[in-house]
Amino acid sequence: MTVPGDELHDEPSGEAAPAGRERLLAEVAALPGLPGVYRWIDAQGGLLYVGKARNLRKRVSSYLQRDHDGTRIGQMVARIARLETTVVRTEAEALLLENNLIKTLQPRFNILFRDDKSYPYLKLVTHPFPRMAYFRGAVDRRHRYFGPYPNAWAVKQTIQLMQKAFRLRTCEDTVYANRSRPCLLYQIQRCSGPCVGLISAEDYARDVRDAERFLLGQTQEVIEDLQAQMMGFAENLEFERAAACRDRIGSLSRVLQQQTVDASSLNASDRDVDILAVKVAGGRACVNLAMVRGSRHLGDRAHFPAHVQDGASLAAAEIAPEDDELDIGAPERSVESAVLEAFIAQHYTGQAVPPLLVTSHPVDKSLVEALAESAGTRVRATHQPREQRRVWLEMAAKGAELALARLLAEEGSAQARTRALVEALDLDVADPAQLRIECFDISHTAGEATQASCVVYENHAMQGAQYRRFNIEGITGGDDYAAMRQVLTRRYAKLAELAREGGEADTAEPAPVDDAEAPAPKPRRAAQARLPDLVLVDGGRGQVSMAREVFESLGLDIALIVGVEKGEGRKVGLEELVFADGRPKVQLGHDSAALMLVAQIRDEAHRFAITGMRAKRASVRTGGSRLEDIPGIGPRKRARLLQRFGGLRGVAAAAVDELASVEGIGADLAEEIYRALH
Repeated sequence: MTVPGDELHDEPSGEAAPAGRERLLAEVAALPGLPGVYRWIDAQGGLLYVGKARNLRKRVSSYLQRDHDGTRIGQMVARIARLETTVVRTEAEALLLENNLIKTLQPRFNILFRDDKSYPYLKLVTHPFPRMAYFRGAVDRRHRYFGPYPNAWAVKQTIQLMQKAFRLRTCEDTVYANRSRPCLLYQIQRCSGPCVGLISAEDYARDVRDAERFLLGQTQEVIEDLQAQMMGFAENLEFERAAACRDRIGSLSRVLQQQTVDASSLNASDRDVDILAVKVAGGRACVNLAMVRGSRHLGDRAHFPAHVQDGASLAAAEIAPEDDELDIGAPERSVESAVLEAFIAQHYTGQAVPPLLVTSHPVDKSLVEALAESAGTRVRATHQPREQRRVWLEMAAKGAELALARLLAEEGSAQARTRALVEALDLDVADPAQLRIECFDISHTAGEATQASCVVYENHAMQGAQYRRFNIEGITGGDDYAAMRQVLTRRYAKLAELAREGGEADTAEPAPVDDAEAPAPKPRRAAQARLPDLVLVDGGRGQVSMAREVFESLGLDIALIVGVEKGEGRKVGLEELVFADGRPKVQLGHDSAALMLVAQIRDEAHRFAITGMRAKRASVRTGGSRLEDIPGIGPRKRARLLQRFGGLRGVAAAAVDELASVEGIGADLAEEIYRALH
């Protein structure tokens, strides 16, 4: 997206404030009046804000030439030490670059949405008798895709509808090729039985065409064709086939009625619509995205951004696109509009955009134009819809309101639990939101495939990106104490050393090389290395004593260690807390909010350990590790091979051309697999 001659401004930040400001002003004065992206950076190298501009000089100078005292912009400007800019050719390129940087670097003052574009599709696989399938991932142009759908349930519901109305097959090609009699789906009239020749290729192709037209929104045409077929069968006295057409018409009509869609009120170009409603309350925001594809309302999905107040204050001030300057004196756009624009920019950048966006609040026209330019299609946005679109918007707005209320209630409950635990254990924590808890558990099957888990609780929530698994080796099978000693030593030895030296480290370290089953967490900005405020171990006095030995050997505070011991009869709610520093046991009430939090964290550690152990055990027992030893075979290709051929024996028995037919396995790799297994 950048062009030759991009300006990159990066000055050292060790100067006094006045001199540093003078250098920034001189730097800004030298900026070109061209489209681009700018990045404000503080003295520690942290990224404060990323923005785009039609005219870099005008936009950037507005930050430094105005008085922002008492505003959130002023708070950010006071921390600015450096400026980086990149010149691009068009505003559309600036939009793409800006949002790539926002999602990758997560600036402090930008509104941030989770980068979750993994929406599912309905896939129609190319084949003489095409099959329907649920799909999520990279699109293969050889097949047809319908969607995206807001969730997996919507795809599966659509597949069930297609089975009832058009009786298309859903079985894998390998199953289809080896059938000798029709399956249960044929018996319950969910498939027409092409695998054993119970329908001709012409009739099946007609059903596929009708299904495609229905998914594209041509529902009335499909129903009219079915009615014509029904009358033709009836005139020829083929009453069973006429009844089948009648049942299809009934199924399609019921679906259309349930989804409250009036396709006649839509233009042909508007039958693919995204409806976006935003609700802001309690310092949080929710953007509810509802999807209409082929005139069918597929459902909605709620998105919750971070940095709402800071990002909205900055984004809402950037108005007056005609002069491209900050205008603090002008009326600010609403927070809702700023949140919507941040979502539209981050969500649609780099993916297909429907021709119509219906929004609950107005959005900047230049944003929609830049989005259309980058997508290469015509895109319109309206915030005052009529008729059916108004109904959809009201539904989406109600969904946003309910989702935000639910989130605020859950966050309030989580904060209450955190405060209750701080008070119950008398922890020295000034801000409960900063309380960091790490919990460990050991899992194995009769000593086989031993794994330890470490889960993290911080900011009133479980931090899944910071979870870690540890493959435990070099111990006697089933020795949980030795396993606990190993995992605690590996986890805290480096942190203890850094704490003694006063250095810095990333508190969310990536998983070690030998922890292959654990998903690698996303990179985070480096933070001051610190131990957790509380270390929970799933176990009683024995595990606590082992943890105490490890902490004493590392020179760490043993008061951090708390064991979660099963109560009488191992009943939930009767757990007791065991302390490594000799304090007497504590039994919290069964309805204690603190105990609920401890149990939640302990159960999450147990779940994470068990899933890792089972995956490792399955890999060993199926011989999956033998496949991964082959260069070019990773977990995904291994899973595809094992699923296709039913296990390692099936893979070993397969010919080279059969191996090469698996997705992602080329001819050279297939030959390599064959040689490795023979």
